[in-house]
Amino acid sequence: MTAEHQTLALLLFSAFIAVTLGITTWVSRNRRGSAEEFYAGGRLFSPMENGFAIAGDYMSAASFLGVTGLIALFGYDGLLYVVGFLVAWLVVLFLVAELVRNCGRFTLADVVASRMRERPVRIAVGSASVTVSVLYLVAQMVGAGSLVALLLGGTSDAARSWTVIGVGALMVIYVSLGGMRATTWIQIVKAVLLLGGTVALTVLVLMRFHGDVDRLLLTAAERSGHGEAFLAPGLKYGGDWTARLDFVSLGLALVLGTAGLPHILSRFYTVPTARAARRSVVWAVALIGGFYLMTIVLGFGAAAILGPDAVRGSNAAGNTAVPLLALDLGGGAGSTGGTVLFAIVAAIAFATILAVVAGITLASSASVAHDLHASLRRRGRKPRSEVAVARMAAVGVGVVAIALGLLAQDLNVAFLVGLAFAVAASANLPVLLYSLFWRGFTTRGAVWAVYGGLVPAVVLVVLSPVVSGGPDSLFPSLDFQYFPLQNPGLVSIPLGFLAGWLGTVTSAEVADEAKHAETEVRSLTGAGAA
Repeated sequence: MTAEHQTLALLLFSAFIAVTLGITTWVSRNRRGSAEEFYAGGRLFSPMENGFAIAGDYMSAASFLGVTGLIALFGYDGLLYVVGFLVAWLVVLFLVAELVRNCGRFTLADVVASRMRERPVRIAVGSASVTVSVLYLVAQMVGAGSLVALLLGGTSDAARSWTVIGVGALMVIYVSLGGMRATTWIQIVKAVLLLGGTVALTVLVLMRFHGDVDRLLLTAAERSGHGEAFLAPGLKYGGDWTARLDFVSLGLALVLGTAGLPHILSRFYTVPTARAARRSVVWAVALIGGFYLMTIVLGFGAAAILGPDAVRGSNAAGNTAVPLLALDLGGGAGSTGGTVLFAIVAAIAFATILAVVAGITLASSASVAHDLHASLRRRGRKPRSEVAVARMAAVGVGVVAIALGLLAQDLNVAFLVGLAFAVAASANLPVLLYSLFWRGFTTRGAVWAVYGGLVPAVVLVVLSPVVSGGPDSLFPSLDFQYFPLQNPGLVSIPLGFLAGWLGTVTSAEVADEAKHAETEVRSLTGAGAA
């Protein structure tokens, strides 16, 4: 890419960053400074606005960059992420959205603590929420590094590292200054840009094949080097029983994990009523469903037009398939049309990353301030403002995410998100469902459910091929791989539910039926909801 074209691309990047910083500055001047304003944007957003924001929060770098790259490299098996991400919203719509909005105020721990002893529950759920958020943030950092390194004309480690640091700094600024209101508007702007860019690329891919989807698929299979196997299950997850179990594990994590993601659950508190929360999810499902259908076209389009070798040549994990596809569709390397389209798509992808990291950082800082700090603070000490603690927590979360993002630069972003989903499904979902639907659930059961899913999930990831024992691991020179699966969901999710049940039945505590009845009425009717 020539220096002139790089300048054009960087100008588009800078324009979006300037717009988002302008939104953040404007909101920071017009806020009231209350916890409700910082965490929930004053609960003033309409269902349509919140639906676009949820879609903007959910359609992450894993969706736009990682999933498309996996489809381009592995064909049919890459579709698992599309199906998992989309089907997960049925769990959210039917089991979670309205009930969570009625039972909580700002965080997932509010829902569980409403009928339990608060301190142990808030510490457990807050710790799990921060862990999930940091894992999710790492995926976004890796996507940003790959994208900007490509934009600068190479894959230098220095460019990727500085990009990770820059994204971390921006997300801290967005959250610290603007809170939920600025984050929401950034996500809405990003959702509109992302959907518009995806529609344009999908149309261009279909035009290249004259609208013949069958020809697109056959060309992709031919160029893949795998023939018809590219369009059939098993290319990535069908080699042996370990790969097949990994397939099931990943599917479970994707379908069940969304309902336990802190940054998604926190979005239900930004609307005034439970009915508005449910309608928000309907809007989000429509937008997200259309988006994922288009990513299928883009993934097979990248395989057919670029070929998997070109995709791997730029980034071994496939994270740069979409920008490279845009460059080719616009006229190829060196052409003005190709560079403009590439720059626009790269800027949209970067906008995607910035919006998502802002939402995740806000959710994790809320968990630190509202749950962990309030529970761990020494008695007798003068309490600090929750909002001030949340702003400091945003800095701490940003530093941790930057450090881990620098380590994980060679992993596929969709795969990294799969790990975050597994931890969310293992630690957060069991305690949430038990709290909402099990009359006899106790405090010990809640704490055991969280740690019984969180600890095995994290330990199994550390002992898996993701961290050591292979050339694509985080530490390829070390080997402490004792767990064969790359995703721990198949083991850790059942363990979370089992631990919650075991903790409850062995507890001497008698469940407070009156509190459960109050929670049940509030969750179903909204009476007494914040």
